[in-house]
Amino acid sequence: MPTYEYYSNLFKGRDLPLAYLDLDMLDANIKSIAQRAGNVPVRIASKSVRCTWVLRHILKSNPIFQGLMCFTGREALELSKEGFDDLLLGYPLVNEAQIRAICQATKAGKRIIMMVDCVEHFKLINRIAAQEGVQQPVCIDVDMSSDFPGVHFGVYRSPVVSVQAFKRLVDQLPQFEHVKVLGLMGYEAQIAGLGERNPHNGVKNVAIRWMKKKSIKELSERREACVKYLLSKGHEVSLVNGGGTGSIESTKQEPHVTEITVGSGFYSPVLFDYYEGFKHLPAAGFALEVVRKPKGGMFTALGGGYVASGSAGPDKLPQPYLPEGIQLTANEGTGEVQTPFVNTGTVNLEIGDVILFRHSKAGELCERFNDLHIISKGAIKEVVPTYRGQGYCFL
Repeated sequence: MPTYEYYSNLFKGRDLPLAYLDLDMLDANIKSIAQRAGNVPVRIASKSVRCTWVLRHILKSNPIFQGLMCFTGREALELSKEGFDDLLLGYPLVNEAQIRAICQATKAGKRIIMMVDCVEHFKLINRIAAQEGVQQPVCIDVDMSSDFPGVHFGVYRSPVVSVQAFKRLVDQLPQFEHVKVLGLMGYEAQIAGLGERNPHNGVKNVAIRWMKKKSIKELSERREACVKYLLSKGHEVSLVNGGGTGSIESTKQEPHVTEITVGSGFYSPVLFDYYEGFKHLPAAGFALEVVRKPKGGMFTALGGGYVASGSAGPDKLPQPYLPEGIQLTANEGTGEVQTPFVNTGTVNLEIGDVILFRHSKAGELCERFNDLHIISKGAIKEVVPTYRGQGYCFL
């Protein structure tokens, strides 16, 4: 693992804060994810990457990586213009202009698959696709959460929460002649995105392990039943998407799954340190500059308040990485313009020195910086734009 001195020597004297990507670690993560997936194709979740240079790098690295899962219609359209293809929207669209543009792209030979989960989505897409004279491919989002007494284990996404709800929706498909269902997606967020060793969860980690085991069996049966019903109705099921970084091992066991979506594992942010079954390398982070010393042993860095989305809590704060021994203050955490910290380590810090942090989640780091500094073998090889650096702001 690279040392503090390794990164400090690279970043000293540069315009800070900056975001970086350790290419050697990224490549190790890419290799590890490919090995974990076995022979199941992997679709890249663009929201966890948010850099076209990195997306291309991953896609070129191994033929197992096929296609992208996008998070908005505008993103899919822009990526399509940049030459990316096989784009699956992870979320439904109701913006008519974007739907029309996607239908036009489909007519021009592009492969952009829209996500649907209710009759209203089908009606809207069908009407616009009919006007454009195209049959628009779509994927049905099936809820993959589980309910235990007093606990909704998962995330609130699709209203298709059961096999029965899926059947009711599929039974209405014949009326939508300009929409073609390719298959279904089931994102098991409670398996893929929830670690079992989160130090902030305490005893809840025991319950999480138990619920994961029960939930995996339940969602596997639900996905299989949905696939079988689609096939029984004469639909060609060419796409069955599931998984995430934290659920590769369980998802790939399902015989009907045709691909697994993976995103966060490439950068491997802090929240992905908390899984029992795998360990990827901390490939991405950001560097701050020490600018003040309020008192002995305490310092202040410029910037740092890059808090991750989700329920508010200490695990959403960026975490000090290097040098070892940096501790945030409980009252201030990471701040909008300054981040105070205590240094209890062995490295003597001075004003002007560099300190490193890791973001709690993956792609959101790129929303804060215009560039990623690509590091390999002790040198900054390249500085590449993030989505933000390209002028993109999709959400």
